[in-house]
Amino acid sequence: MAYKPGHTAIVILNWNGLRFLQEFLPTVLAHSLGHEVIVADNASTDTSVVFLKEHFPEVRLICHAQNYGFCEGYNLALQQVEAEYYVLLNSDVAVTPGWLAPILDLMHADKSIAVCQPKIKAQQHPQFLEYAGAAGGLIDQFGYPYCRGRLFETLEADTGQYNDVLEIFWATGACMVVRSEVYHALSGLEPAFFAHMEEIDFCWRVKNAGYKVMYNGHCEVYHVGGGTLHKSNPRKTFLNFRNGLALLYKNLPANTFYSTMAVRIILDWVAALRMLVAGQQQDAKAVMSAHREVWQQRAYWKLKRKEQQYKSNFPEMPGVFRGCIVWEYFVRQKTTVQEL
Repeated sequence: MAYKPGHTAIVILNWNGLRFLQEFLPTVLAHSLGHEVIVADNASTDTSVVFLKEHFPEVRLICHAQNYGFCEGYNLALQQVEAEYYVLLNSDVAVTPGWLAPILDLMHADKSIAVCQPKIKAQQHPQFLEYAGAAGGLIDQFGYPYCRGRLFETLEADTGQYNDVLEIFWATGACMVVRSEVYHALSGLEPAFFAHMEEIDFCWRVKNAGYKVMYNGHCEVYHVGGGTLHKSNPRKTFLNFRNGLALLYKNLPANTFYSTMAVRIILDWVAALRMLVAGQQQDAKAVMSAHREVWQQRAYWKLKRKEQQYKSNFPEMPGVFRGCIVWEYFVRQKTTVQEL
């Protein structure tokens, strides 16, 4: 892959997202002057491709032969993009004037920063931070992810409390700026994840390789969320629990591997029981199916684990909460990061 210093490519992965392209692509183009905008289409069956060719011929179009999912869809597309920085941007994101400059300035100034995200706010409720990313991703010692500004279903209003710049554990794939040389050196996103939690795995590998993942609250975007798969869909439950367990199997250092995996499995079973009691039978079945699939594919995940050359001390990494976020939220009733 050729490398163009200073060049930034904004790459939007699309799958049957015509309505989002119609609504948000004009704003992306208007507020991203000087940067290349690319749409990678995952074999959409709607009229997305026709729409782009007719209305936005200036947008470069990469067409995949089939739906490769979020991970492999981006991997295949970015193999064809020459840039110093990649911006992975969801099709359902509204950007704002000057949205990229603070992040690019920060990354230009510090070569150890490999990934950065802006503040993510909710498109439908713009006074609130958004579920998938908010003010930067964190994780607890058992691998449960959460965000500054979002603990489980509790979202905080944006009052400027996160107008800062901070090292975090993971950046959201909804809007993530990545240094291209690092992306390719780490082989991009994990294809077996297909979608969901792939950015957490990638950012963990980024940290293991000695780079930083940052949040810059001096810029913001607005995300619809759930455009491809709503959070109430059992398929999403399956992907989140499967990928969450695989995430730990793949990345945990040896000194905490067995104890952490044991606790996580028990906590996931408790979550499944809670879903069952709440009448969410399909979600409970999805959790069990997720665990079964990780076990069935353990040979693959074991191989992936061996590929990890760096095993940094996970609990000591920036953005790791040395406790159980499930306990803190559901038992101790703590609903904000500040209360932890």
